[in-house]
Amino acid sequence: MEQLYKTYYGTAPENITPLTGSASNRRYFRLSSQAGTCICAVGTDRNENEAFITISRHFKAKGISVPEVFAVSGDGMTYIQEDLGDDILFDRLQKARKSGEGLAEVERLLCLTMKLLPEIQFEGAKGLDFSICYPQPSFDRRMVMFDLNYFKYCFLKATGLEFNEVRLQDDFERFADDLLEDDMDTFMYRDFNARNVIIREGLPCFIDFQGGRRGPIYYDVASFVWQARAAYPDELKARMVESYLEGLAPYMTLSREAFDRRLKLFILFRLLQVLGAYGFRGWTE
Repeated sequence: MEQLYKTYYGTAPENITPLTGSASNRRYFRLSSQAGTCICAVGTDRNENEAFITISRHFKAKGISVPEVFAVSGDGMTYIQEDLGDDILFDRLQKARKSGEGLAEVERLLCLTMKLLPEIQFEGAKGLDFSICYPQPSFDRRMVMFDLNYFKYCFLKATGLEFNEVRLQDDFERFADDLLEDDMDTFMYRDFNARNVIIREGLPCFIDFQGGRRGPIYYDVASFVWQARAAYPDELKARMVESYLEGLAPYMTLSREAFDRRLKLFILFRLLQVLGAYGFRGWTE
């Protein structure tokens, strides 16, 4: 970390501060001196790091608000990037709810974030080499079944609930057919939620997209609007979806009925995946 900082800024960092970790094993630090401040990421998988670095540089060239990568270590395991600050949209939402102040502004930012999502999905996909995406280049049947089995083994079986596993598997197979009905050449952020949006100078910036890949647009809408911890009221969910459709209009023409029908499938799929993740973190770990 110190060497990367010195290479870019010309001096050693005066302070190295660990930051709160994410759900992965990646570690983050804030490095600073009078020369400047940056964020250092220390990963455990070179391919995952490469995905983030490549996608970040590609998005930056497209004018999408993501952190600029300044320098990368020779082994590809550590890199330093632009410091976007600590104003995380989810944290701002929680504070507004507790204090009762500023909630209207937070809701405006949530809707603005959704309006900007199509730019990431469509412009971000143009010219992107999806082969660098981690761990898969696209949202395919294997990835669908991974997530459905995540729900089955880490949540459903752990509850002790009796169920017919053969019939459940039949449902999973039909569900996968429906989810993969669209073949869209768009970027699927995958972990798109208010925790991965930082507000800087009043505008949303996007982080933690290293798990992104080629995939359908509906997944990210479901991931953000139906984020379990956020517990958005139905009226706000509807406004966020409308904001998304407003941003989608320049890129794609789709009937509202068709959009809603497809979105419902992905809401269910995303919630099953989240239950699997919560089961793994809560019961297993």
